[in-house]
Order: sequence, then structure tokens, then C-alpha cells
Amino acid sequence: MTTAAAHLSRSALLYLSKQENLKDLATRLRPFREMASRFIAGETLEEAVDAVKALNARGLTASFDHLNEAVKTPEETRDEVHQYQRLLARIDQTGAKANVSLKLTQCGLLIDQALALRNARAVVADATKRDSFVRIDMEQSAVTQATLDIVRQLHAEFGEPHVGAVLQSYLRRTEEDAKALCRERVRIRLCKGAYLEGPDVAFPDKADVDANYVRCMKVLLDSGVYHGIATHDERMVDATLEYAAKQHLPRGAYEFQMLYGIRRDLQERLVKDGHPVRIYVPYGRHWYPYFMRRLAERPANLWFVMRNLVRG
Repeated sequence: MTTAAAHLSRSALLYLSKQENLKDLATRLRPFREMASRFIAGETLEEAVDAVKALNARGLTASFDHLNEAVKTPEETRDEVHQYQRLLARIDQTGAKANVSLKLTQCGLLIDQALALRNARAVVADATKRDSFVRIDMEQSAVTQATLDIVRQLHAEFGEPHVGAVLQSYLRRTEEDAKALCRERVRIRLCKGAYLEGPDVAFPDKADVDANYVRCMKVLLDSGVYHGIATHDERMVDATLEYAAKQHLPRGAYEFQMLYGIRRDLQERLVKDGHPVRIYVPYGRHWYPYFMRRLAERPANLWFVMRNLVRG
């Protein structure tokens, strides 16, 4: 696939990820569900717990993420809070080596920022009581500043061990955000980003996204804070290992993070070499938008789905 074709396919898939009317159709198509099962740990909490137990047995830790981008009312946001409280309780009960990731739109960020803060605070307070950790996920650029504002408020109250942020290297603002958050000792997951953004806020060329990733990675590793380097790109992994060695950082000064079902070979190789690796484990009935963004990251996966649709 040419670079232009790949870019067009990615843009189309990201557009389709936002089409609510296609969700029901996609969830009824067996090939889509089969492909989705590679990236999603199940639709129920117990299925996700079983998946994390299997990861733990392979020497991997995890971060649970309950998928639900359909939250539209205050009542639905409270349901999400309860889901995360049940999840934190199950981590305690099972002894799973895991923490949780939380999207603020599930807490009501698009309804009212104060509501989102209250709901996120309830989850982080529960996690703190259990000596656990909540990663506040980053979403589209329109909510980047509001997300970081809430992270800072929660970090001021609950501290470095209990709440952290995510930054996306495709955003032009990210290097400065990384420097500021590191000065405040906020734990960061650094990823490339998976939303459709305009060139005014995001780097349109992959080479620039990668270069910014490396710059931000160096900021993180120099900070003395325990961060997550989230990538499946071996060039980014190698750049991180090379810089960590140059700075004489020990294994365990940071961790690598990867998505469930992607680059299992790389996950296992890093663990074998003694590096901490955490897997982001999404679950839930509302998996369609997340799945489409994974397809957009590697459009060749779409052809797998299409071939199976043709075969019936």
C-alpha cells in the first residue's frame, strides 16, 4: 500500500470510527467480531480479568480500560464510576498485577467539566484507598487542556503514586506539556496518538511524529519519574533502550507499555530481557470506536476483515 493510500485508508477508518449508525452493523458481522477479539479482552469484566491473569502468568502487568464512548448523560457517567469501582475491587480480590485507565469523557467531560472532575475523583479516591493507580487517558485534542487541568487537580490531591496522564507525540504541544508535567512529577504514558487531527494541532507526517516521540521520551527519562513508554515501533523501543543506557538508567526506572494483542513477540522479548512491560487491556460492549482506531493504525488489518466477509 502506498503512503498516500495508507493515509487515505487511515483517515477513512478514523472517520468511520465516529459513525454511530455503523456500530450495530459491525457488531453483527462475525469477521469484525473475530478481528476485534484480537484487540479486545472481552465484553465483560470477568473476561477481562481472565485475560489479565494470562498476561500476568507471562510476566506482564496490565492496565484495564472499560470501553464506553457512548456516555451522554450524568446518570451514565455514574454507571461508569461504579464500573471502575467494581473493577478496582476485583483487582484487589484476585491479586491481579494491574491498575486502571480512565477516559474523562466517560466521566462527563463533554457534559460538564466539574462533573467529570467529581467522577474521576471518586475513582482515584477508591484507587488510593486500595494503594492502586489510575491513568487518565488522553483523547482528541479538543479536550487536551481540560484533561490536563483535571489531572493536575487530582495529582495535587492524591499524589504521584495514584494518578497519572497520557501524552500523544503527534500533537505539536506535547513536548512542552511533557516538560511541565515532569517538573510537577506527574507520571506519563507517552504514545503516538490515534485520533484524526488537523495539521494546525498535530504533525501530519509520520517522521515528525516519531522525532517528537524521541524528544519527549528523553524528557521523560531525564525526569526521575516512573513513566510508561508506550510503543510497538521497534525503532522507538531501540531509541529508548539506547538513551536509557547512555543515561545509565537501570531496568525498572521506567516501563514499556503496549496494547492488548499487538506485538506479543516484542512484549515477550522485552520481558525476557528484564524490562517491565504493561499491557493496556480494553474490554466492554462498546468496542467499535476503539477497534476502528486500531484498524486505522494498520489498515492492512482491514483486508483481513474484508477477505473473511467475502468468504462468508
